Amino acid sequence: MTAAGASDSGSADSGAADLAEVPLPADTVGLLEGLASTRSIRRYRDEPVSPEALRAMLFAATRAPSGSNRQPFRFVVLQDGPGALEARRLIGEAARHFWAEKVARDGYERGSGTDASSPKARMARTMRRYVDEFERAPVVVLPCLVRYRAADPSSGSSIYPACQNLLLAARAQGYGGVITGFHAMVADELASVLGLPPEAWIAATITLGRPEGGHGPVRRRPLAELVYADHWGQAPDWAVDPPGTRHTSAGPPRSAPTP
Repeated sequence: MTAAGASDSGSADSGAADLAEVPLPADTVGLLEGLASTRSIRRYRDEPVSPEALRAMLFAATRAPSGSNRQPFRFVVLQDGPGALEARRLIGEAARHFWAEKVARDGYERGSGTDASSPKARMARTMRRYVDEFERAPVVVLPCLVRYRAADPSSGSSIYPACQNLLLAARAQGYGGVITGFHAMVADELASVLGLPPEAWIAATITLGRPEGGHGPVRRRPLAELVYADHWGQAPDWAVDPPGTRHTSAGPPRSAPTP
């Protein structure tokens, strides 16, 4: 696969130089619809993502809020340059190692995992294909947080909103993606290959492309299980899902165990 707009093929698309004169593309979905249908996309068509689409996605990502508007986010876009290919290989190998360990640890090949029609087995097939073909994803983005102080639990608030903006902008243009943490196993190697400064912390690995299937709607728990009014566990009367909402039972236990 050869992705468009790679760092070593800037002359391949003469129109890229004129992007400063091109407005952002029109949305294909409304904001609320996009929010409710931006699900994790792990299967991609074998087609590149255009420079115009990438520009729109990264523009949206960099409009995200951050503490004191410091904008400490940076995005390393990996397509088919030499460094990108090596980084993709490192992350792909880490992804396959991670998934093999998870299959064994979480019993994906036992119990309901032996029923090909079960949600567990379907997820296993999807993930196996995703990690096996990781390097073929049209685009890989590494969102980085440039730390200007010691790390603390709130640091993610200045990078993860930008990641969600990126995924929403992809959805608005008919693309899709998924956020993962596969890079963590090879963070030092990636920093060396990509020339990251010591203060740049890779916060996520995001793959992007044109979905093989469709978008959403996403499935979540009922609103009344997740939203409380005045007191923990007490849902407000207006916490009612709109028509057509699809639900899932995934997540932590609905109530904390009794001490």
